[in-house]
Amino acid sequence: MNIVLTGFMTTGKSSVGRLLAERLGYAFFDTDDMIEKQTGLSIAEIFSKGTEASFRELETRTVNLLAVLDHAVIATGGGVPLRAGNMDELEKNGKIVCLTAAPATVLERLRSDAGTRPLLQGAEPLQRIETLLADRKTAYARCHASVATDGLTVEQVADKVRRAVGL
Repeated sequence: MNIVLTGFMTTGKSSVGRLLAERLGYAFFDTDDMIEKQTGLSIAEIFSKGTEASFRELETRTVNLLAVLDHAVIATGGGVPLRAGNMDELEKNGKIVCLTAAPATVLERLRSDAGTRPLLQGAEPLQRIETLLADRKTAYARCHASVATDGLTVEQVADKVRRAVGL
């Protein structure tokens, strides 16, 4: 069984995923890192040179490659659940956990790297975060479990994820 971490940006998917994989002796994969290595471009550059749709297609191809693995922790981009086919593939051999945070928490965590987040460009980032979260609510609800990360350490979140998937 795989453990798949998804959720909105800055919820700790990569940090928690690395720690969880280490603790379980699983391999760790981050879909955004894989796409950046494959294309030689940052996610922000991919968005600026193409479209969100072209990026989502790269995500889907990456998800399809990872979904066949076993004993892996997979951190996905927050948009992966927006495509039902991605969820179908990941559910075949995995438990999907959505990491969450309040919009104000997301904004605070973004202060250091907001420029690298293409979906948050423009005025009113808090409003944009709230809109994106509302738009993704149904997709995120499909996850097997949800873990709020507000005020928790990476270790605490990893423990909660592990319990959520029964390990």
